[in-house]
Amino acid sequence: MNIAATTAHHPTFLSGASSDAFAKHPGYRRMFAPDRLTIGIFLPLRFYRGDMSVLEGQADLVTEIDRRGFAAVWVRDVPLFDPNFGDAGQLFDPFTYLSYLAARTDKVALATGSAVFSLRHPIDLAKAATTIDRLSGGRLVLGIASGDRPVEFPAYGLDMDGRGERFAETVAYFRQLIAPGRPVIRSSLGTIEGVDFLPKPAIGRIPLIITGSSRQSPSWVAEHADGWLTYPQPTHIPEGPKRLAQNILSWRNQIPGAGFRPHMTNEWLDLVDDPDFPRTPLRGGFVLRTGRKGLIDLLGEWQEAGVNHAALGMQFAERPASDIIQELAEEVLPLFPSLEGPAPLPVKW
Repeated sequence: MNIAATTAHHPTFLSGASSDAFAKHPGYRRMFAPDRLTIGIFLPLRFYRGDMSVLEGQADLVTEIDRRGFAAVWVRDVPLFDPNFGDAGQLFDPFTYLSYLAARTDKVALATGSAVFSLRHPIDLAKAATTIDRLSGGRLVLGIASGDRPVEFPAYGLDMDGRGERFAETVAYFRQLIAPGRPVIRSSLGTIEGVDFLPKPAIGRIPLIITGSSRQSPSWVAEHADGWLTYPQPTHIPEGPKRLAQNILSWRNQIPGAGFRPHMTNEWLDLVDDPDFPRTPLRGGFVLRTGRKGLIDLLGEWQEAGVNHAALGMQFAERPASDIIQELAEEVLPLFPSLEGPAPLPVKW
């Protein structure tokens, strides 16, 4: 890796930041606080089976998610559909779609889970991210990853084996671009001097949430992540959240200065009508079928484990998405309410 950049004014922009750096960030503060767990909804709400009509009405439901008071909506980044992988993801470009959702919502945080940083140039990533951040009044939370779909890298003309190094270099380049002042960057990804990058973020910086290891060492993730998103351990038994707690503690013990940085996880739910239906794994543990009491127990176990935000997906559920959203809003969300942070900045564009 070879990157050099001016850091005299903002040296921490190359590293992760504690919650103090995001004290005025509407998206971050709506989602994250120590010893608290909030709830977000993962899109798409229905699984793609060859027909784009599954997304009809989704934005209306996102407006309802915002009105009901959920902390965040999450979109996925899947540039190419690989039938062998079996999951087309969100279908829409995540940045374009978040811009559309920003205009349809008022308070909910807008999160990517996760933007594949290794596939794109940091200038393009930063331009899209800061645009959405400005259009939403500071509600963007950027989950990022190194990518795991082998068909995508040759399509971009990239070597998949080098995605870890490219990811780390892209993170550094991205942070320097969006920092105050004119960046000076010398990197294998490009050279910048004598020009500026616009727009800058609405509130100083954009949270970068590292997904899994993203092909980095644990110490790198601890130093550079503004937060950490990991897949859950088994969710149908209490032992899973206990294992997750050990992973979270190990990560937090390596964070420089021991400042608070949030942890997130997610689960695909098949939430059934019967509130007492036990937690039951489906699809090899990829989906959890449960009634709301089992879900409430799981969320409580996650909160005790140190999880600060749970992103819940329902694309594999049998019930209508609108019914599940209503039940979550009325029966679950009051137990894990979104946080009262600063209001989004006025959007006058």
